Amino acid sequence: MAGRRQLKRYREKRDFRRSPEPSGGGREPSGQPIFVIQKHAARTLHYDFRLEVGGVLKSWAVPKGPSTDPRQRRLAVPTEDHPIEYAEFEGVIPDGEYGAGTVLVWDAGTYRNLRAEKEGDGASMEQAIEQGMVEIWLDGKKLRGGYALVRTGGGDDRRWLLVKMKDEWADARRRPTSTEPESVLTGRTLEQIAREEVAGSSEDP
Repeated sequence: MAGRRQLKRYREKRDFRRSPEPSGGGREPSGQPIFVIQKHAARTLHYDFRLEVGGVLKSWAVPKGPSTDPRQRRLAVPTEDHPIEYAEFEGVIPDGEYGAGTVLVWDAGTYRNLRAEKEGDGASMEQAIEQGMVEIWLDGKKLRGGYALVRTGGGDDRRWLLVKMKDEWADARRRPTSTEPESVLTGRTLEQIAREEVAGSSEDP
C-alpha cells in the first residue's frame, strides 16, 4: 500500500492511454533489491539512476551518467518515485507527454546497502536517503563495486552527487557511457529503439 501512495506523483504526471510506461502496482518487491540505470533521450540526454527501496524505485537524474573514476563527482537530481516494473521499460514516450523521448535500460542488477553492514551504523535505505548519505554496492552488468549518493545542501537545494568509491572496480580509464551505449536487456541503441517504434507504429492499421 505504501508503494501505491508513493506512486501518486508519478501517475499524475502521465497519461497511460498514450504513454507505454507501466502504471505500476503489479509487481511485488524483490527478494534482493534491484537497481537500474536508464539512458533517456528527453529534451536533454541523461541517465536515470534508480534503486528499489520500500516497494518503489527511488530515482535520480544524472546528466552526465555514472563514472568508474572516483575523482569524478556526478550531479544527481532526485525525481519522483517510479514503479518497480519500470526497471524493464524500454521504448519511446510520445511527444507531449512528460519525459517525451527514447528510453533504454543501460545497466541493471542487484545492490547491497553498505551502511547496513557497517558495525555501529546499521542505517536502512530509507534512513540513508533521509540522512542524505547512501552507500551501496552494485552488482550490475556494466557497473560493479561501491557507489555513494551524497546530498550536498539543505532546504530547497535538492542536489546530490553520485561518486564511485575507491575499490577493485574503480577505473579512471574506463568511459562506459561512451564505449558501452547499448541496452543490457536487448542490445539495442537509442537510435535502434526509436527506429523500431516508428516502424511499428507505421504498420499499425
